[in-house]
Amino acid sequence: MKLPRRRFLQIATAAAALPSLPRVASAEAYPARPVHVVVGFPAGQTADISARLIADFLSQRLGQPFIIDNKPGAASTIATEIVVRAAPDGYTLLQTVASNFINATLYNNLPYDFIRDIEPVASVTRTPIVLEVHPSLPVKTVPEFIAYAKAHPGKLNMASGGIGNSTHMAGELFQMMTGTKLTHVPYRGSAPAVTDLLAGQVQVMFDLLGSSIEQIKAGKLRALGVTTAEPIEALPGVPAVAQFVPGYEASGLGGIGAPKGTPREIITTLNAAINAAIVDPKVKARHDAFGSIPLPGSPEDFRKLIASETAKWAKVVKFAGIKPDKA
Repeated sequence: MKLPRRRFLQIATAAAALPSLPRVASAEAYPARPVHVVVGFPAGQTADISARLIADFLSQRLGQPFIIDNKPGAASTIATEIVVRAAPDGYTLLQTVASNFINATLYNNLPYDFIRDIEPVASVTRTPIVLEVHPSLPVKTVPEFIAYAKAHPGKLNMASGGIGNSTHMAGELFQMMTGTKLTHVPYRGSAPAVTDLLAGQVQVMFDLLGSSIEQIKAGKLRALGVTTAEPIEALPGVPAVAQFVPGYEASGLGGIGAPKGTPREIITTLNAAINAAIVDPKVKARHDAFGSIPLPGSPEDFRKLIASETAKWAKVVKFAGIKPDKA
């Protein structure tokens, strides 16, 4: 039987619209399945702890599991490449850290361009770094430390969580701005570095506060200053290094990124949920415990922050002549 022309056109029009329906439904339903957040550091480190806090909140708010995938190695370059190569559909995200911005200058042959290939979703926190020394070192203030270091150039061993790590770069920036000379001793992560600092095998470290705060409170390490522009509540009585070295500021920066080309509506959904997470009382209390400062904002705010941090650390890498770890 031959269909009337009007009926035929109605059916044809409906059929033509069918392929678009799943895409519209998928966008409206995001997330429709578990989301993976790739973290470039082992479980238990500050970046991992923060990522899990945010992931737990997002799981509850958005109704799908946000799963942490730890892919440590090469200061988060392994994790970043995984996300760069993932489908831009919002189901693979990256826990971004300061190392991502530092690596852009430190490595000449990265298989990606971080600024080009990662979409900023949301900044999460700024985590203070603390200038700390072994109690046997005869200094109690930043000016005393600078004077001692200048009197003993190259004699003080400065531990870090690895070449190009934010803890390393904070120390290099300090040397650049104060004219001091410390001997860098890189470790594979903050935990072994702090262990040797506690034992007196090294004398100084610029460490993320979360890794050392308990040892500082117990008197096993001496905090001389925090690297944020202002003092922080988590370490009452400890001044900012900037009080004695004007303009000095260094910190760990946490955020969330996605593969280039991720739909704008998905980024907007994630940004709103992450901004809600970082001011949630339970999440904020956990961040407060290791001194992290919430950084709410738009994807564009995060893009500007990434650009400024990348330019800042590029200057330090070039000044210090830092080369990537080949081991």
